[in-house]
Amino acid sequence: MIRSALLLAMIASLATQASESRGDGWPSYNGDYTGRRFSALTQLNDRNVKHLSLAWSYRIPQSAAPIKGTPLMVNGVLYVTAPDHVWAIDGRSGREIWHFEWKSTGGIHIGNRGVGIKGDALFVTTPDCHLVSLNVKDGKERWHQTICDLDQFYYSSVAPIVVGNHVIVGVSGDDLDVPGYLESHDPDSGARQWRWFVVPQNENDPGIESWPNLEAAKHGGGMTWQPVTYDAGLNLIYVTTGNPQPVVAHANRTGDNLFTASIVALNPDDGKMKWYFQSSPHDTHDWDATQTPVLFDGEFGGQPRKLLAQASRNGKFFVLDRATGKALLSSDFVPTNWSLGFDPKGQPIPNPAKHPQIDGTLVTPNQGGATNWPPPSFSPATGLFYVSAARAYSVWYIYDPSKNPQGWGGTDRGGWSEYMLQAIDYKTGKVRWSHKWEGGGLSGLLSTAGNLLFSGDGSSGNFIALDATTGTPLWHAGVRTAVSNGPITYTLDGQQYVVVGAGDTLWSFVMNE
Repeated sequence: MIRSALLLAMIASLATQASESRGDGWPSYNGDYTGRRFSALTQLNDRNVKHLSLAWSYRIPQSAAPIKGTPLMVNGVLYVTAPDHVWAIDGRSGREIWHFEWKSTGGIHIGNRGVGIKGDALFVTTPDCHLVSLNVKDGKERWHQTICDLDQFYYSSVAPIVVGNHVIVGVSGDDLDVPGYLESHDPDSGARQWRWFVVPQNENDPGIESWPNLEAAKHGGGMTWQPVTYDAGLNLIYVTTGNPQPVVAHANRTGDNLFTASIVALNPDDGKMKWYFQSSPHDTHDWDATQTPVLFDGEFGGQPRKLLAQASRNGKFFVLDRATGKALLSSDFVPTNWSLGFDPKGQPIPNPAKHPQIDGTLVTPNQGGATNWPPPSFSPATGLFYVSAARAYSVWYIYDPSKNPQGWGGTDRGGWSEYMLQAIDYKTGKVRWSHKWEGGGLSGLLSTAGNLLFSGDGSSGNFIALDATTGTPLWHAGVRTAVSNGPITYTLDGQQYVVVGAGDTLWSFVMNE
């Protein structure tokens, strides 16, 4: 029995790896470790996408909606989540295979990003601070482990990423004066292997010099909202971190406030930091830098480089050498007015006049940011980085300038805004093309080798395919409400499917010629 179980686990693991290498499945949050959300599939392309039509739809209970996570597709089965729920769905028909419900003890049920899978084991986080492992076959629980303290108002919504023998998970929290962290768990037992704190916890910790004192640092925030990306050759995971605390009232946290609002490279085996780059030094506008760190190899400055790119919530676009963290390019992907340029490291220099003021100051982007959590995409076929973006203004106020502020200690009041899809040339940082939406809102993205880019159209309730090179719309389908997650694509029985979540429904499309 033991040998049979081990053999089945090995077969399932090999099938998952083969699925990833062929590109016919979607075995992790971003499709693979790179964060590119790019598919090598070409059956569906810019010439025949007009024939794409509905294959099936699957609706989850409205009490559990919306679907904010990315479904995984492994061995013909889709796995989709909402807080406290996981469903396994047949990838051909949309038929439910099994449903797991976690008996929650509380926490913030804002959304769930999805699951991680390794062989016959599935991993998911819960709002009440647990990492849960299920059997892929039937959804029965294998084990669960506590990953955060619900009494301190942490919660978890992050999709786990499995890197070798490590299940990597982050923590979530709104307006908390507790430290963010990332941790690794054993996939077989759930035992914690290591924990890396975003902000210093001891007098001799790296980054302590960027805080006025240890007490401020220990309560400095920096939640780890998003799944990591991973470079197997360098053996580095890349984690992006949230904003510092207090959010707006900043008098008691002078300095850059490391390692909040940063991109950080860690060794997945021990959680030790290799390098960092701070996307928003001393953030005062709630611009967490947790947007996906996208990995790709390409030419830069006439030389082949291992690159990392991020379109950050603060409106800045960065291209880094992912081995060293050195900035190769820093630019704006929407107009911004809060910085005085970039320092020698390529990091933005905040303009003190654009910190929140007692009598208000006009800032762009607004609190929601130039982009947010919906994932971007990068196509090696076009060389373009795609991001759902917003141009928006807020007037920022501070009403507690003291050294001991309570809560946010300030706020913003929104004004004019517009939403668009930006295609950025990574070599120059220039926007190659822009497609504006009539409705407001951001969408997760998917690009393919068929010269297609899939997106929602803001709040108008359409799922769109565009020409990835020019941005020309090629096809659309009504999905009743705004697209609420990142689309995926896969092949089964020689047919290429595209699946997306919108509200409480998962929609599947296939070519019909």
